[in-house]
Amino acid sequence: MPVATPEQYAAMLDAAQRGGYAYPAINITSLTTASGALKAFAESKSDGIIQVSTGGGSFASGTAVNDEAFGAIVLAEAVHRLAEKYDILVGLHTDHCHPAKVDSFLRPLLDASRDRKAEGKGPLFNSHMFDGSVVDLDENLKTSVELLKECAELDIILEIEAGCVGGEEDGHDTSGLPAEKLYTSPEDMLQVYETLNGLGRFMFAATFGNVHGAYKPGAVQLKPTILRDGQKTVTDKYGADAEMDLVFHGGSGSSLDDIRETLGYGVVKMNIDTDTQYAFTRPIVTHMCENIEGVLKIDGEVGNKKAYDPRGYLKKAEQSLCDRLKVACDDLLSTGKTIHGTV
Repeated sequence: MPVATPEQYAAMLDAAQRGGYAYPAINITSLTTASGALKAFAESKSDGIIQVSTGGGSFASGTAVNDEAFGAIVLAEAVHRLAEKYDILVGLHTDHCHPAKVDSFLRPLLDASRDRKAEGKGPLFNSHMFDGSVVDLDENLKTSVELLKECAELDIILEIEAGCVGGEEDGHDTSGLPAEKLYTSPEDMLQVYETLNGLGRFMFAATFGNVHGAYKPGAVQLKPTILRDGQKTVTDKYGADAEMDLVFHGGSGSSLDDIRETLGYGVVKMNIDTDTQYAFTRPIVTHMCENIEGVLKIDGEVGNKKAYDPRGYLKKAEQSLCDRLKVACDDLLSTGKTIHGTV
């Protein structure tokens, strides 16, 4: 079953760490975006990560329901079924959950995994992100410890963040922060390791100038060496086995040089959302422009049903998203490296 078991998901991360590559982690909001992601991974022969944000969950639940956790469950259950048709492994993950939404978003999802495990199934999601970067590090880690223990009991990996990703995404706006807040210090990385080590498996989104959104070249100043220096601080004290699984947030628009450099410092997952959103929307815009008289009933005309049937332009959007995600697989060197069928 291509949604990875907890053992397979751990093996995916181990393989990426050993092999010097990372998985694209794409945010989905619908069956169409999920299908585009699965198609991309399958055609690239790459395993990957499909993730749902709080905003994505709310959207997927519909405007009448507007329930972030419920929508995330709906999408996850759909991916479990859809993924059976593909010959790669995917991990299911949830993106930025701030402290204020732990009880309304994260805990209901943990409860859903608890119910599945009681039925003899695997957890609904393979991993979750707790984003405690909006509070001080001590408070962040206090909550992270509690959540990591709970996740470990359910065979789920917890992703945490120290330092802030700049910009705005899904209502998460840190665009007004001073620049120094965008960089995690080696001391912070050491504190994260020492606090969480031994409680369960975790991934760490250490920040090195990352910014959500799209910017012109040169506008975002990434410093990947921050990851190198932080990992070295940890491994110098605790040995090579202490190297952490790192996450690259704000991957859209990043230069290939910066992306590839992070792979040598322990990055095993890179979030991509802005670029795939644009790839999804661009062909829809083109379709509308080229078929404007068909999609609009202008001057009392009847239009063209084939032009305004959503299936027509959404297929184009799905393919465009697929094509962009395949580029991400190439950039992250995961193409051709699926471990499906080997673990």
